[in-house]
Amino acid sequence: MSKAFTKESESELDDEEPSLPAIPAGSKNYITPCGYARLKAELFDLMDTERPKIVDIVHWAASNGDRSENGDYIYGKRRLREIDRRIRFLTKRLEIAEISDPCVHFGSEHIYFGATVTYEEESGLQRTVTILGIDEADNLRQQVSWVSPIARTLLRAQVG
Repeated sequence: MSKAFTKESESELDDEEPSLPAIPAGSKNYITPCGYARLKAELFDLMDTERPKIVDIVHWAASNGDRSENGDYIYGKRRLREIDRRIRFLTKRLEIAEISDPCVHFGSEHIYFGATVTYEEESGLQRTVTILGIDEADNLRQQVSWVSPIARTLLRAQVG
């Protein structure tokens, strides 16, 4: 039967890697030492703890016989693919990371990477944000990526 008439399996659709957040051309992937340590700890946890646990579950489920109706085997393999995908992603991100310590610039009059900044909008509303790397910024904790429009506006500005 021709491939055109067959249905793609879920495993073929799940294997797409997440696209990396855009980094401006010619610039580096800056990250704080804490953010780098957090990503590295997640990578080692996945490799040393999570993946071996799932491999054991898949091995046990495969030894039970019929794999087509074995939920532990099917979901274990899916989780294993997710873990492997995340490991590849973290490995690539850590390879291109440029660690920048914000403590070096502490006390400077200029706004720098890693700084916590309070700014006022035209409406009078004050906001406080911390400028961090792409992989560590969390909007829920008032952290913005250094490539975001507000951070690019604030970077290298002076107090006042």
